[in-house]
Amino acid sequence: MSHHFRHTTLLSTYDYPPRVVQFPTRDGKQVYTSEIFAQNVFSLRTLSNALPKPVYEQFVKQMRGRQVMDKNTADSVAHAVRVWAMDRGATHFTHWFQPQTESTAEKHDSFLSLKSTLGDGWEEHVPMDAFSGSQLIQSEPDASSFPSGGMRTTFEARGYTVWDTTSPMFLQSGPHGTMILYIPSIFISYNGEALDEKTVLLRSAEALSKAAVELLNVIGNDSSTVNHVYTTLGIEQEFFLVDRGLYVLRPDLKITGRTLIGAVPPKHQQMEDHYFGRMPSRAMATISEAELELLKLGVPVKTRHNEVAPAQFEMAPIFEDAALAVDHNLLTMEVLSKVAHRHKLKVLFHEKPFNGVNGSGKHCNWSMSTNLGENLLEPTATPESNTKFLLCLVAVLNAVYIHGDLLRAGIASASNDHRLGANEAPPGIISVFLGTHLTDVLDAIAENRPIIRSSIPHVEHIKVGGTTLDVKISTMPEISRDLTDRNRTSPFAFTGNKFEFRAVGSKQSPSFPVTVLNAAVASSIREITAALRKQQGDKLSLTEDDKMSVIKEYIIKTKNIRFEGDNYSDAWVKEAESRGLPNIKKSLDAFTKLLEPVHAGMLTQNGIFTESELHSRYHILLEKYTKDILIEASTLRSIIMTKVLPAAYEFRKSLAEGIKALNDIGAAAPEENVLEQTAPAVRNLQAQIALLADNIAKVSAIRDAKDAARAVQEELLPVMEDVRVSADFMEELVDDKIWPLPKYSELLFT
Repeated sequence: MSHHFRHTTLLSTYDYPPRVVQFPTRDGKQVYTSEIFAQNVFSLRTLSNALPKPVYEQFVKQMRGRQVMDKNTADSVAHAVRVWAMDRGATHFTHWFQPQTESTAEKHDSFLSLKSTLGDGWEEHVPMDAFSGSQLIQSEPDASSFPSGGMRTTFEARGYTVWDTTSPMFLQSGPHGTMILYIPSIFISYNGEALDEKTVLLRSAEALSKAAVELLNVIGNDSSTVNHVYTTLGIEQEFFLVDRGLYVLRPDLKITGRTLIGAVPPKHQQMEDHYFGRMPSRAMATISEAELELLKLGVPVKTRHNEVAPAQFEMAPIFEDAALAVDHNLLTMEVLSKVAHRHKLKVLFHEKPFNGVNGSGKHCNWSMSTNLGENLLEPTATPESNTKFLLCLVAVLNAVYIHGDLLRAGIASASNDHRLGANEAPPGIISVFLGTHLTDVLDAIAENRPIIRSSIPHVEHIKVGGTTLDVKISTMPEISRDLTDRNRTSPFAFTGNKFEFRAVGSKQSPSFPVTVLNAAVASSIREITAALRKQQGDKLSLTEDDKMSVIKEYIIKTKNIRFEGDNYSDAWVKEAESRGLPNIKKSLDAFTKLLEPVHAGMLTQNGIFTESELHSRYHILLEKYTKDILIEASTLRSIIMTKVLPAAYEFRKSLAEGIKALNDIGAAAPEENVLEQTAPAVRNLQAQIALLADNIAKVSAIRDAKDAARAVQEELLPVMEDVRVSADFMEELVDDKIWPLPKYSELLFT
């Protein structure tokens, strides 16, 4: 019986021998992490040492978008990277890309080639290792089985992966001690449309850079000094770790990534003792080994800690260029999954794998920096006089004010719907938190009043990092306090010198949310630049008063998007409605925002999407939403039919046999009360499962994607929730020895 497997597996978890991994050493001492960092990355420094200087300079010009790569440069780079990779054990290479599947894709090709020679009238094939520039630059995977949203027909199924020269190539372990060369790539259709997540992200980064450089030129920056503005990103990744043996006994976790049934245990996170607590040894060993592999891949992992829910953890890196940060986040997820497997654990990236406890997010810390390293969102000690910062700040506020619906669409999914709006994650209302100090600065500018520093607590000792705190302990040093404060309930919060987009789902690629954010800010910057030019008029240059006039205009315009209070409160829902801010609770309502003229026009006019790409994206999101929930519904039906109901039948039978035995000897049978509860519960669950099956069949028969998704949301999901309630009641009723599925108390605390 399956319940025997559950108990056997549970007992076996206490006998797992620890996995020991030796960190690199030299002369008997562990090497510094800086020496390990990026050792499996084909960096620019490595390339510069392998190429003649003129060829390397040609490559750098191409990488920066100044010219098309010629054949000689491509062949030279290909030869250099092949030698480097094969010297380290590589046998294959792959173009690594990001289709619209929330994961990555790869097709491996061997370096082996055959050269034909003629000798004595016979043709002979001589084996050789080869890698050409054309193989490096482009590959041709079949695109027929990747999401396209109807953008191409079956006979136009060919797609192209094209090397993204801005992201370095790297090596990952293959089977039997070999290595594989990974070539980060974009993925486009036969006709050149974007089929992936990365192409549009790179487009949005270029659009923002051009807009920001133009703004800096208008306000007086030397264009020969600042010629590029990068979007930077630091992605905090939350996840759960559960025992793999228990995981395989949960079909819902295996198939859908979340538990479709499961009663919440008496103790979970309510004691608030897991957050930042001591990390369990298996989790620590897993994360530590993953860090070692990630360091070798050039992923700058910085932080690890326990999260709020039991068995929940977080890893976070140092900031990088946004496109590279996305690559590294996807690598982090892949490496974590592989390493956890070695420790007999399973990583769960689903936004809500367990009902009743906190879900997981992917907090995207976003900012803008020039090619000189200046962070444009650094307020400095006197933000009220830093017009460059204020212009960039109001540009972001304006972007969120105009395109908040679009940002909501960027993080919408069936899985994230379970998390958004719960008391653990931001609601469906997009607002911006700035903190007391910046709010006071903006309000003072809007109201034409001076900044009264004494009105801000402890502000008499202002520092760049914030204010100072006195903890009344003589032995303690002066403590700095961040003036922005961190509002954990805000979906889009300013946190010192960056914005934290906290509503992004933990399992989704950050590419799309960051793409729409980049695009919205780029459009807003252009709007503000136009306002500055208008303010300048015929004058040779802008005055500080001209700049402050535009800043004031946009402070007033965007006031409604700023909120400093509790985003979880019912009062905020009402206030947001009075401010005209939409509360988009469900993904279907969010998806439609992609096609609204104000958002679609911005995305297409700025070259982020073509109209066909945007409509394709909309249909892919609809189809994925429907398929995700249909798979969940069918899995739920199977679990109830093959595991829950049989356990209930067995429990009922054992009760009935016990009652009969007691009755035969004239003894009282208090078990009759439990039996009386079991019978109607079983009949109720049987009826709900029949209704669930009918709804699955009904939705599956609907051909229109929008109608199918609407039926899933309005009809199928409520039935699934009813089934869950009944199944959870059954779990608490049925004898533990009979229950076949690992329970929350086992998954979360083993």
